[in-house]
Amino acid sequence: MPYEPPTHTVERSLRATTGAKVIAGVDEVGRGAWAGPVTVCAAITGLRRPPEGLTDSKLLTIRRRTQLAEILRTWVTAYALGHASPEEIDDLGMTAALRLAAVRALDALPVRPDAVILDGKHDYLGAPWKVRTVIKGDRSCVAVAAASVIAKVQRDKMMAELAVDHADFGFADNAGYPSPVHKAALAERGPTPHHRLSWAYLDALPQWRHLKKVRSWADGGVPEIEGQLGFDF
Repeated sequence: MPYEPPTHTVERSLRATTGAKVIAGVDEVGRGAWAGPVTVCAAITGLRRPPEGLTDSKLLTIRRRTQLAEILRTWVTAYALGHASPEEIDDLGMTAALRLAAVRALDALPVRPDAVILDGKHDYLGAPWKVRTVIKGDRSCVAVAAASVIAKVQRDKMMAELAVDHADFGFADNAGYPSPVHKAALAERGPTPHHRLSWAYLDALPQWRHLKKVRSWADGGVPEIEGQLGFDF
């Protein structure tokens, strides 16, 4: 399906309205997975013409995404990755874990960005970072699209490495998301050390339900449920 290539429109707007010179695009992958970390990439691209075919990583084939990630790693001005572990996700909740991973990525850049373009409608980063949220930014903004591809390829590689010791779960193919193979392995073997134990899928597994972690919501708010899907039996 044809798609519009990403542009520097948002970057140019931020430069004009805020005076920002160094702008990072930030995107995450793994938010809805049942296993593995959530991974965030921060990429600085400047205003150069992007590589051919750059777009949201989810629109690319595995082969093209992998090829493009190799190109992007040397094409971008700078990039860095940050991760939040399953344990941190369980302890902090997804919003705070995303912020932790994003701050780790931004802090690892060789230069501190003056502004950040964050994919989506929710600013999970917050102060002191100057953030512009952009819905579908991974399709429309060059820096965010670059971050999307690099993050996806890196996390998929990490999950494939975990698959060596947990072959029955199919991590190399499902990247920790709830595929039929993954669900069947969970039902038979229970969660691995790489699973998120506060997720609702454990409610549908009576023999493993005792492993579920329940956090106390000190702020009185409603627990985050995005990505915490059950088995849908």
